[in-house]
Amino acid sequence: MNDDDLHLDGNAAAGVLAEVFAVEMTTAVGTCAHCGTTNALGAVRVYAQAPGTVLRCPACTNVLMTIVRSHERLHVDLGGVRRVEIAG
Repeated sequence: MNDDDLHLDGNAAAGVLAEVFAVEMTTAVGTCAHCGTTNALGAVRVYAQAPGTVLRCPACTNVLMTIVRSHERLHVDLGGVRRVEIAG
């Protein structure tokens, strides 16, 4: 099994992103803190086979964001995102 067999596109994270943010996030634009590539979150690679959801940059595969559910909490790490732009 290779990387292409494991990832989905960023739209697969729509549900969990809606839980974290009060707006539609797949159309929000994020900039990778590692390589500087800018994409709509709907275009990133999502790995949902782990205990949480991992969003990776489609250009350099750097981890952009992790979201993990633990009991009644969501733990969100945005360490790989330099900036997120949400249309208002």
